[in-house]
Amino acid sequence: MRVLIACEESQAVCTAFRKVGHEAYSCDLKPCSGGHPEWHYQQDVTELLKEKWDLIIAHPTCTYLSNAGAARLYPIKGIIDQHRFEKGLQAKKFFMLFYNSSCPRVCIENPIPSTIYDLPKYDQMIQPYEYGHAYSKKTCLWLKGLPVLEPTKIIKENVISWVSGGSKDHKGNPRKRKATNHRSSETRSKTFAGVAQAMADQWGIY
Repeated sequence: MRVLIACEESQAVCTAFRKVGHEAYSCDLKPCSGGHPEWHYQQDVTELLKEKWDLIIAHPTCTYLSNAGAARLYPIKGIIDQHRFEKGLQAKKFFMLFYNSSCPRVCIENPIPSTIYDLPKYDQMIQPYEYGHAYSKKTCLWLKGLPVLEPTKIIKENVISWVSGGSKDHKGNPRKRKATNHRSSETRSKTFAGVAQAMADQWGIY
């Protein structure tokens, strides 16, 4: 199966699909950090969407669409930040490129979106602790031509927030983070290995 993992520099999902025998490629404006540049397109993904793919999994930037950042739309109560709102509309347009793709099987991954942008309703919400990681981080999946992702290993104890409690592991030990806030944000946005493997194992059979 020919698989495109859009907006992925970590190659977590790409590598998982490669391990089970699929022709998978990551694509991002940044160079890949997953160690396989031969599987990576460092370019705008728009042109690649014109090619034939059996499956597209997309991780579009959520900075302006996420409900977590919705408060920044109103720095002064009742007054919208027009610049940020326009950025959100651009992000929605990019999101919809994947949603309206002609590819028969599509998954788009993002946090809970702000209602102001009126995105289509997501099909599923998953958590890292359902796939073997002792963290909570609500992640929405928009699916076309794919079944919902089934949990593979549910963790019920010592689960902490990946965002607010993510500076420590489930045992309370400090977890190493990259130095800058920008890099820390990148770290938080990477796909968990357990989720990537579930995608490859469950969707790779279609």
